[in-house]
Amino acid sequence: QVQLVESGGGLVQAGDSLRLSCVASGRTFSSYSMGWFRQAPGKEREFVAAISYNGISIYYADSVKGRFTISRDNAKNTVYLQMNSLKPEETAIYYCAAHVARYSVVAITTDKSFNTWGQGTQVTVSS
Repeated sequence: QVQLVESGGGLVQAGDSLRLSCVASGRTFSSYSMGWFRQAPGKEREFVAAISYNGISIYYADSVKGRFTISRDNAKNTVYLQMNSLKPEETAIYYCAAHVARYSVVAITTDKSFNTWGQGTQVTVSS
């Protein structure tokens, strides 16, 4: 099992960039697909991006395509989310998560496929 710790959130202006990091503990990080989700106040948690355990397959929500980039460094047990051209409506708590099954990308864009979550990092985008 892995444990996850996110960092990199903060307060930025519309159009700015942030890079979120999620460090995993445990020796099996490289066998798990990883995802980023976000939850704004009063809204349901939504999928943002995901990357397969080997980094070959990448998935994005339509709303972030072309602006966000997910990547992973298995040697550092870290997954990243580079966010460019941020919008005020993207203010939320951002969570990283590990897929429920090793070496799997099944239903990777749905939060029910992830069973290990970090504590979240706040991203606030001012207009």
